[in-house]
Amino acid sequence: MTTRVHDAPAQPVSIEIDGLTKRFGTFTAVDNVSFQVRRGEVLGFLGPNGAGKSTTMRMLAGFMTPTAGTARIQGHDVQSDGVAARRVLGFLPEGAPTYPEMSVEGFLRFCARVRGFSGSELTDRVDHALQVTTLRGVRLQPVETLSKGFKRRVGLAQALLHNPPVLVLDEPTDGLDPNQKHEVRALIERMAPDKAIVISTHILEEVGAVCTRAIVIAGGRVVADATPAELEQRHPSGRLEEVFRMLTMEPA
Repeated sequence: MTTRVHDAPAQPVSIEIDGLTKRFGTFTAVDNVSFQVRRGEVLGFLGPNGAGKSTTMRMLAGFMTPTAGTARIQGHDVQSDGVAARRVLGFLPEGAPTYPEMSVEGFLRFCARVRGFSGSELTDRVDHALQVTTLRGVRLQPVETLSKGFKRRVGLAQALLHNPPVLVLDEPTDGLDPNQKHEVRALIERMAPDKAIVISTHILEEVGAVCTRAIVIAGGRVVADATPAELEQRHPSGRLEEVFRMLTMEPA
């Protein structure tokens, strides 16, 4: 597990979320959420189903308009300066959309062209994304023929194409087998020193494996923000699973 060094020089703030709120009619899905993520941090964003994790990530990525509050990526407001914000963001949403009839390589080349790459740089970007996500062996297969785990890796590859300084990954290891999960976690660890990374996950062991910090959200509100080790100390068992239950389960 990577340990955050408290007395190290502060890295630049890459993500700023201030009072982010989303209401659907009378239901408040995200309620006044605020936090920052600095370069070099891997933030585990945790919460039960319906807690507001994916809604928060969609607002951060500019795919959903907040009811109130603001979010900035590398200083760019995701609403008023959305194009600039998305240039420096790699986003893997829940159920990442693809064009199923395209081959893996064809889809990534399409994404690279959308990102403004061409010629040899486009080819280099696609080749690198195929390599780091271990997709070379299926690069010519139609996306629709792939397993859920491979489709997830295609979504991750498109998020990494432009080598963004900020990554927002909604359950990046969902559907992956144990070997594939290990590969993705190792990739995240390699990228971590130069990026600000937010990972939503239900796999609590993943938090201890790759995250330097964890935020727990329940009922649309932040209920904890600490290192994984600090969270574990909140329960006599020292188990993150028990801390998660304690923080997110409503009293009977």
